[in-house]
Amino acid sequence: MRIPNHIGIIPDGNRRWAQKKGLEKKDGYKSGLNPGLELYKICRDKGVKEITYYGFTTDNTKRPAEQRAAFTNACVQAVKMLSKQDAELLVLGNTDSKMFPDELLPYTERHTFGNGGIKINFLVNYSWEWDTGFRKNVLRGPLKSSDVSRVDLVIRWGSRKRLSGFLPLQSVYSDFYFIDDFWPDFCPEHIDKALQWYNMQEISLGG
Repeated sequence: MRIPNHIGIIPDGNRRWAQKKGLEKKDGYKSGLNPGLELYKICRDKGVKEITYYGFTTDNTKRPAEQRAAFTNACVQAVKMLSKQDAELLVLGNTDSKMFPDELLPYTERHTFGNGGIKINFLVNYSWEWDTGFRKNVLRGPLKSSDVSRVDLVIRWGSRKRLSGFLPLQSVYSDFYFIDDFWPDFCPEHIDKALQWYNMQEISLGG
């Protein structure tokens, strides 16, 4: 089976999952922590070389304060969990904004944890405009995500079929796989089916 070098993860549906369970919207985010760690281990074991998790965007910070606090805390906890694994970890996002959690500032340069190996990028308070320097219809650069490689496969949970600003330049030739289940309902079969689907795609990169 052909394994993608770099997989992008859009873990959507946390709030809808919480509502379905009779919980408040904010309660859905913490239930996405263990799925994120399980996905890392699966990708590592399958030989994936790089993963990018979509934590939260600058647009997400417009949500109610209690939700904002919940998803920010979930991202902080997720990064700390991943830092206890074998990985080369980088948190990428607008650190000039007060919405960027101070706890993650030490991770904004790539560091090797454990035995290293797989690269993990975690997008926190991210926007494509910030990343590219896009302002007044001009890309002013330099690209802040220059340490992130081209994404081969983007997987999105939660049934929505859009990128939501996820690494637009690195995703220019990505294949997209969409899962109807909400992110907290993650199971290994999701990854197995995504990789089987990817293996059947013709990868030409325009050639």
